[in-house]
Amino acid sequence: MRKSITLLLASLILYPAMAQRPGSAIDVNNYIFELELNDINDQITGKATVDVRFLQAGNLVQLDLVSANSKGKGMKVTRVTENNKPLSFTHLRDTLLITLDAPAKKDESRSVEISYEGIPADGLIISKNLFGHRGFFSDNWPNRARNWIPCNDHPADKAGVEFIITAPDHYQVVANGVQLEESSLPNKKKLTHYKETVPLPTKIMVIGAADFAVQYAGEVGCVPVYSWIYPENKEKGFYDYAMAKDILAYFINLVGPYAYKKLANVQSTTMFGGMENASAIFYAEKSVTGTRKCEGLIAHEIAHQWFGNMATEADWSHIWLSEGFATYMTIWYFERTHGQDTAAEMRAKDRKTVITFSRKYNEPVVDNTVTDYLQLLNANSYQKGGWVLHMLRTQIGDSAFLRGIRNYYAAFAGRNAVTEDLQRVMEKASGRNLSKFFKQWLYTPGQPKLDIRWKYDAGKNMISGTIEQLQPTPFEFPLDLSWKEAGETYPTVITLRVKEGRTNFSFPVKSQPSNFEVDPGVNLLFEGAAKEDK
Repeated sequence: MRKSITLLLASLILYPAMAQRPGSAIDVNNYIFELELNDINDQITGKATVDVRFLQAGNLVQLDLVSANSKGKGMKVTRVTENNKPLSFTHLRDTLLITLDAPAKKDESRSVEISYEGIPADGLIISKNLFGHRGFFSDNWPNRARNWIPCNDHPADKAGVEFIITAPDHYQVVANGVQLEESSLPNKKKLTHYKETVPLPTKIMVIGAADFAVQYAGEVGCVPVYSWIYPENKEKGFYDYAMAKDILAYFINLVGPYAYKKLANVQSTTMFGGMENASAIFYAEKSVTGTRKCEGLIAHEIAHQWFGNMATEADWSHIWLSEGFATYMTIWYFERTHGQDTAAEMRAKDRKTVITFSRKYNEPVVDNTVTDYLQLLNANSYQKGGWVLHMLRTQIGDSAFLRGIRNYYAAFAGRNAVTEDLQRVMEKASGRNLSKFFKQWLYTPGQPKLDIRWKYDAGKNMISGTIEQLQPTPFEFPLDLSWKEAGETYPTVITLRVKEGRTNFSFPVKSQPSNFEVDPGVNLLFEGAAKEDK
């Protein structure tokens, strides 16, 4: 997901996220959502078939579903059955609690059918697009799926999903997975059926219904790639989104096979800049410009298909495993396609963002104190997370880093991970103990604040100086210093291993140095600069 700053600030007020209840007695195997949309009002009518496995013996199925409120928004459950037999249930304070007639054994799977209706308070955006046409776009992150579908709304519970959508026949409908059916119904309605067998967390389950122009952009391997664009700017959108095919191929080659049967890139209404819904990525409608300025956005969201979608954070506090990865994978893509200088410029920009954020919010990247998960859409999760990966790459080397990335994905594709899982994989890939690295960069707030002083001694032909860490707890890191000497074509680069609060250095030189630089390759997250003592 890419942040949309203006919308995000508003969302912190409008959409407070609820903390996930601790522990769950069920694991959802599969959802089937049958939904009816209309053009008369914003009410939806739904039937959800939820197949669950009991993690322990019991007779209660607890799901998230936002209750109807005094403003007429929210869902009302009208009937719950198992094998067409009515079940008793309560639906209070956004929790649907279903009592089975007969208890389930541990590891037994049971299926319940839930009929419901209402106007979504959030999660399914029903509005007019920038051209004034009505559309329906789900927008579930972080745990807003509960506003329009009954579900276990947490990233640790992944399930297969089917969407069977009945809508006015002028709409084209997109959703996760493969389209199994599109058929005409009486009264100018149309049924569209999609099925995704790869288990997904609810945050990336999606439907979109609007007036679209749809272009087949080609295949990558056996994966068809499509662009879904508003008809009014289809030429610009088809041109912009066509980049997705090459970007998809790049990440397949870099990380591993793509898990889904299609990739649809969809112009949409979303509160974010983009949303990485599995196999059906939604991009903000203004992403279409006809100038391909959305290349970074598309790369970010496609990277999520591996990191965030398939290898998913086990809990919100580890969201950097999703957003930090997508941020750095985007920079890595630009490094390969636009060059080292472009990637360095991107890292420098991200470094400034992290420093600015840390001056206001001095919190670690892995932060389990946050209960309003929208607050996690910050520079720690995105830019600092990306920086951590880059520094890890520079310290263990390209070969070990790429091996670790591929091994991490292979181990956790279709599963959930926490930061310690990544650490173990990277330690095995590199043969190094990375405890200090992960602790200081991910569990400690801030970054090194450096006061660097240097001077040239003409009598001794020496450069000498000090590096002082100004933050309370010293970090341990490699720091590159560079300078150029007379007659030399290339600068001299020296790497120091900084461990203490104060580090002294001295190096022989042949002539008075010029262009003394700290971190010339933009490889360290720090704040500060070098000053020459005269």
